[in-house]
Amino acid sequence: MNGLLVGLTLGVGLFLVWWSCWVPLPGDGPRRRPAALRRLSDEVVQAGFVGLTVRTLLVACAVAFALVLAIVQITVGVLPIALCFAAIAGAGPVVLVRRRARRRRALLRDLWPDAVDNITSAVRAGMALPEALAQLGQRGPEPLREPFRRFGDDYRLTGRFSDCLDRLKERLSDPVADRLVESLRIAREVGGTDLGRLLRTLSGFLREDARTRAELETRQSWTVNAARLAVAAPWLVLAMLSSNPESVAAYSTPLGAGVLAAGAAVSGVAYWLMMRIGRLPDDQRVLR
Repeated sequence: MNGLLVGLTLGVGLFLVWWSCWVPLPGDGPRRRPAALRRLSDEVVQAGFVGLTVRTLLVACAVAFALVLAIVQITVGVLPIALCFAAIAGAGPVVLVRRRARRRRALLRDLWPDAVDNITSAVRAGMALPEALAQLGQRGPEPLREPFRRFGDDYRLTGRFSDCLDRLKERLSDPVADRLVESLRIAREVGGTDLGRLLRTLSGFLREDARTRAELETRQSWTVNAARLAVAAPWLVLAMLSSNPESVAAYSTPLGAGVLAAGAAVSGVAYWLMMRIGRLPDDQRVLR
């Protein structure tokens, strides 16, 4: 029981230190969030979990860490093993959000060209640009309808096209949406007759990019799956060994804890290298 209390105290302390690096103190004033937090915030939006925030996600990670630490410590009785599985469980919510965000980005990547074509057709039919965007809330691809429906509501309430575009960008948090929004903003402010040509060019570029990326992801998917299997295999073996108290007794010593720490470090570095080499780079939001 003393080991359990020490482990919980250590986990809560590390979480509070980590949290203090991101939460501004009173009197600090506004400041730009770290890049990792901005990326996580974008992935929370892209994942499509309604009502989920970065703060809630981090709290879920801390709760998962504490629960698994307590359960494994009670059942296995070896603190180093409990800490290892608690760390894996603590990262679980973030991994889930990132995986879902990655899947939805791949889905939307195939839908954006149709959305741009829809806007082009509406502008060609004589609709104003705000109306052409708002009608995507009823006629656009299903996963994109809600953000554009809210854009239409915002524009009808305020009539401020630029501010509504900013809110649309935040609701989508997507690099393709950023490019589309900024192109439409420039077309609205500068004017001219090249809007149709610009939208057709953007649609063609998005289709070619989606086709090329889909082919590359299909070819390199085995590398990513192999990296995940290679990292998960040792910990699955450890989980099976945990059912035998005699097999895990050695990990309760300082030497055993060191072996687990070294194994966790090697697994983390190897997985990062494999993902770095095998995964295609994601588009960055350079037009926030």
